[in-house]
Amino acid sequence: MLDNGVHHNVLLFGNLALALLSAFTYNMSRKGIAAESNSIFMLRVYGAMISRMMLCLAGITIYAVVNRANTSKYTIFMLMFFYAVYAICENVSLQKYARQEKKA
Repeated sequence: MLDNGVHHNVLLFGNLALALLSAFTYNMSRKGIAAESNSIFMLRVYGAMISRMMLCLAGITIYAVVNRANTSKYTIFMLMFFYAVYAICENVSLQKYARQEKKA
């Protein structure tokens, strides 16, 4: 931990993990949008949302348990901010993709 109270290695790894997870869930949701069946759409979109949420929760829990004495609240809140940024970017991109699919 540095002077500003943030674990930079955890933030770097968390940001990388969120980027990879966001790419996976984006692909999953995009396949759901392109699906013919409404049930496949719901399965893919909700599956992507739940998997992203649960894996992020698991990652923060592991961080808090491993660094019990030195857990940084700032690090956890910054990871939650990264999660929100990736989720917003993914949803905006999926909305644009869905509009294009609708026109075609």
